[in-house]
Parts: sequence; C-alpha cells; structure tokens
Amino acid sequence: MPKPKLTRHALLASVAVAALLTTGCSADSTPEAAAPAAAATKTPAAVPTPDQLAVVNAPLGKATPAAVATQEAAKAGAPARKSPLKVASYDRKSGRAIITAKTVTPPAPHPTPPSSTPSSPAPSSPSSPSSPSSPSPSESETTGPAAAPVRVGDVIASAPAPGAPDGLLAEVTEVVGEAPSGGTEVVTKSAELSSVLGESKAKGEVPVDPAAIDVDPLVEGVKVSWAKTGDLTFGPEGARLPLGSLRIDVGAAIATAEGAPASASASVRGFVQLAPEVAFSYDGSGGGKGSAPGGAFLGLTGDWASKWSLKGRAAATTATDGKPLRIPFAKLHADPVIQAGPIPIVVNLDLVCYFQVAADGKVTVDVEQDLKGDFRVGGTFSWSKGWTPVSESAMTGTPVSVKVAARGDVKASLGAEASIGLYGTVGVSADLAPYLRAEAAASAEGSSNGTGSASGAWALYGGVDLTGALQIQLTIFGTPIFQHRIPLGELHKEWPLAKGEVSASTAPAS
Repeated sequence: MPKPKLTRHALLASVAVAALLTTGCSADSTPEAAAPAAAATKTPAAVPTPDQLAVVNAPLGKATPAAVATQEAAKAGAPARKSPLKVASYDRKSGRAIITAKTVTPPAPHPTPPSSTPSSPAPSSPSSPSSPSSPSPSESETTGPAAAPVRVGDVIASAPAPGAPDGLLAEVTEVVGEAPSGGTEVVTKSAELSSVLGESKAKGEVPVDPAAIDVDPLVEGVKVSWAKTGDLTFGPEGARLPLGSLRIDVGAAIATAEGAPASASASVRGFVQLAPEVAFSYDGSGGGKGSAPGGAFLGLTGDWASKWSLKGRAAATTATDGKPLRIPFAKLHADPVIQAGPIPIVVNLDLVCYFQVAADGKVTVDVEQDLKGDFRVGGTFSWSKGWTPVSESAMTGTPVSVKVAARGDVKASLGAEASIGLYGTVGVSADLAPYLRAEAAASAEGSSNGTGSASGAWALYGGVDLTGALQIQLTIFGTPIFQHRIPLGELHKEWPLAKGEVSASTAPAS
C-alpha cells in the first residue's frame, strides 16, 4: 500500500487502521474502518469557494440553451445546471408555459439508500417509460403518475422561445400536467437571477454580433454595413470596417428656418459606427442578505466613431414644443444571449440613432465633425452603496472646417438613445450625444488650420453629453427594491477644435 500523507486526518486514520490490525480485528469490521480512512484522504468538508463562471456568447447554431435550478441547489447556494428542457410555448399574461425535454434528465449522482426506500414503491406506469431522471418519491409531483420534467419551486432560465422573445426567467408555481399537444404544462411567476446564479461569481464583457442586430431605417437614404469574423462586409465608398463593427450611413434633408429662401435648404449627412459590448458581472458570495448577491453590474460599453456634416439654414427649434430639432434615422434592436457558465442570460438591447440640431437665430452653417472614442454606461451594485450609476466616455475630435454666416450659435449632435435590460425588463437607459458647436459674433469663415476671411470672430467646439437613468427593474438581480429612477448624472465634456478672429482673408503661417 502507498504510504498515506501525514496530514492530521490521515495520521489519525492510519493509527486507527493500525490499531485494528494489531488487535486481530475480523474482516467484517474492515468497512467500518476503511470508510473513515477513505474519507480522510478527501478534501475536508468546508464552506466551498464560489464558482467563477465564465461569461461568453451563447454558441450559435445550436439548440436553444436552458438551465434549471432546483430548490435543493438554491438552498445549497449552487448555480443552475444545464438542462435538456425546452420552452415550447409561453404566455406572458397568464404565466403558463409548455415544457418539453428532448432527452431524459441524467440520473441522480448517488442512489437512494435502502433505508429511505418506501415499503411500497409505486409501479411504473405503462404510459410513462421508466427513466433514471424521475425524482425520488419524496420529491415527486402529485399531478399524475408520469414524472414531470420540472417541479414546483424549480427556476427555469431559457433563451428566447415561442411566446418569450426576450427569453424567460421564471419559477414554477404549479405543474398542471400533460399538455394536449405534448410536453408538460406549468404555471410560472417571474424569478430573479440570484435564484439561478446562487453563490457563484461571474464577470465578462461580450461583443454583440453586428449581424444579429436588426436595423429599421426611419428615413430614406439609410445604408447599413457590418463586419464580423469570417464574413467581412465593406461599407459605402469602399470603407473597411473593423471586425465586430456596425456602420450606419445617412443623408437627409431637414426643416429650414421659417422664412428662409429656397437656397438655404438644410441637410445632414454622415455615419455612426459602433462596436457594442454587453458588460455583466455578479458576485453571489458574501455581502448580501438572504439570497441577494453581494455585488452586480449591468452595462453597455464599446467603441464609437462618427463623422457628419450640417449644411444650410436649419430650423432653430421644433414648431410644437420649442425643443431642439431631433431626427431619429435608425432603430436598432438585438437580443444577444450570453452565458454565465451553463446559464443563458438574455440581454435586450435597443438603440435609436438620431441627429439633433439647436440653432440660435437664422444661422447658415457648413460644419463638420469627425469623432472617435469609447463609452461605458450602466449600474453597479454593492451592499455598502446600493445601486450607483456608471457614466464614462472618452472622445477625441479631429480638425474640421467651419463656415458660419450671421450672428448666432448652432449645435449639432449625432447621438444614440440606448436601453439595456434582461429578459424583457429595462435596467439602464442612456443618451450618448457627441456634438459639434459653432458660435459666431458676426459673419465669419474659417478652418482649423488657421485660414479665414470676413469680419468678426468664430469658434468651433467638440463635445459629448451623456445622460440616462437606472430603472427599478434592475431588481431582477435579486437586490433590494429602490422606488425611483436613479439618474446617471450628466456627463458633459467639451474641447476647442478651432477658433479665430479675422478682419480680412488670412493664410496659415509659414
């Protein structure tokens, strides 16, 4: 026999075995002695270290992923396990769902001890094939002799399914029985992520496949191009997109100021390029109360590039409410499925891209903005601070040209309204608006390289505004309910791009 390790437990076990051998103990006592010895060689029972679940994109081209958390797993703080179950249909209004299983559930990890076997086990029903996945009698359903694929108290996490386009995270409250169309009919109620993630940890940033984003053009002239690994698409005018990017080009006429001549027609033209990523983290270990997590984060992050121009005499405000003129030109939607370990988490992402123009007076402009950078918006939770907003953006502008005629100011934005949530509930809303602002004290014309003409002063600024809010639905994580929207806090950054004061035509210094 190999010499056991001299740990405290192994040493005690070795002494016990030696004592039995020296006293001539009979062979039928060996199991009683060997069992403790074998157990001593294993890792001592202790509070387990929480599992670190990898956060990745769900595999493409495979069956709809699902995971189920049993009551026993929830009590032990264990995460849900991958399941062959499938949500065949779901009715959100009633909470009723039809559950099917392509294969039987794997057998229990260990057999039921003889002492716990009932004296009169129920015979197998001819209409219900014998299956090792059937729960023990103490855990069986009372709705019929056939073993149901789920039990009351089980929590199902499923990718988008018929009747549940936003995915499903629900707890079974009643097992109705076999459905006429096949499968098992159940009644459910909304559940929380803490019930399927347990005491595990998960963290990651997952790119959103641009090919999976639905784009609905809202004005004429919108063109969409994207690039992903293995299927590179070129943008308009031969532009090559970085992998993982979505580009939307637009050109549209906009309303002119009241009384402006036909020659002052206004238009916007440009593109926005995005490479969005979903940021998700969860910490179910420590810090929380009851089944709530100790920490969590949900947000949207990614790279941003845009270039656009505004020409003509745009209307100062809308005619109805006096607010800046906003022109949505494309609506984007995606339901990417990420996986924290085996658990599918359905993220609902909506973006509305828009132009916005605010002018002070009847100003004729020809301005252009070229911008690159990144952004990060979302909400983070900790027990010491509760839910707090995250609002970050790093943008840089490149030299541009500007022409402004008549006294006044103009501000043009090419932005995106974004909302991100889980399983059909909005958690974070944000409005990211990179902008270009021009101001003129009189008629002026200039460019960023120092050339200009006419009389007066002009200045051009680049900037970004970021606003938004956390929603009450973020309690889907299992965190305490907050009764109001929490503003992200206005993030406002501005930087000078060009300025000058001229009385005649000038040329750049040699």
